[in-house]
Amino acid sequence: MSAQIPIKDDPKANEVAMAKVRADKLREVTAGHDGTWIAHPLINQIARQIFDEHMLGPNQYHVLRQDVRVSAADLLNTNIPGKITVAGVRENIATALAYTAAWIGGNGCIPLNYLMEDAATAEITRVQLWQWVKYQSRMDTGQTVTVAYVDKLVEDVAPGIGKLAPGVKEEDVKIAAEYLKGQVRKDWPSEFLTSDLMGYLAVRDGVDPIWQKAVL
Repeated sequence: MSAQIPIKDDPKANEVAMAKVRADKLREVTAGHDGTWIAHPLINQIARQIFDEHMLGPNQYHVLRQDVRVSAADLLNTNIPGKITVAGVRENIATALAYTAAWIGGNGCIPLNYLMEDAATAEITRVQLWQWVKYQSRMDTGQTVTVAYVDKLVEDVAPGIGKLAPGVKEEDVKIAAEYLKGQVRKDWPSEFLTSDLMGYLAVRDGVDPIWQKAVL
């Protein structure tokens, strides 16, 4: 799925973003998908146009994709392209903080850098940060991603979260920051951040104390 959303104040950037949406929808329909996901109502027209053009029936059950062959070795292969960068670590931290703070505040889906993000994004960034620390991964600079390094970046990034995700409360960013710091220190990360932090929503919703999970 493409997470791009319309960029109202920059026509050129918007065209680039919508081109990515078109390419993604074409990839999906030609791969045999029967439907698609969109990140914004205004993208509906693009998705419908491409699917109406390339999907001529009610489904594509006949597209069996027998050309796809995946083995256990493929799934276990850890040799993947790409590098860990300083910018990547900072972006993971910013995204994790912004979404987590927004979620604590009652918002489960927010735009970040013209991409629509939800809990899946927060989980990926959170666990990836934990993984880099756990396995002492090195960035392309040669520096190891450590607890101390993540702590420092969290402190550097946290004050700017309000601009990245307007509407989030400073108190919720602080909660998100402490939560993320705690996660990278664990032997194994929690299963779901939403389960960990649900107690904050319960307290704010006025749930009877006997049903509230201890969160502090």
